[in-house]
Amino acid sequence: MKRVLITISRTYSRWDTVVRALARVADELHGEEIVLVHGDNPSGDRHVARIARNLFRWTLEPHPAQWRRNGVYNPQAGLLRNHEMTALGADVCLAFIDKGSAGASHCARIAEEAGIPVRRYET
Repeated sequence: MKRVLITISRTYSRWDTVVRALARVADELHGEEIVLVHGDNPSGDRHVARIARNLFRWTLEPHPAQWRRNGVYNPQAGLLRNHEMTALGADVCLAFIDKGSAGASHCARIAEEAGIPVRRYET
């Protein structure tokens, strides 16, 4: 089983690029079962997850940020979630970054630090 981690800015809108990037990975890993690891953000991650599931039949592994654990707001929840996802490992990280987005850039950077190859698609 191969693991593909994605990180995407909330404002990223180049869906043609997303589809091409996923198709490239699908071609490279032809015949392998692929799991898409994502942060479960409704404005980006979930859309990529739907594409991966519907077009390529990938399994989904969402990791939602715990913004309000025990009723207390945690402004670091997204960063902690990024660390959790990268610590679990992946074969590649696809980073769709719009205008230097802090969250997506952070996830891509720590994926690289964890030894995960990162492919950046920046606008």
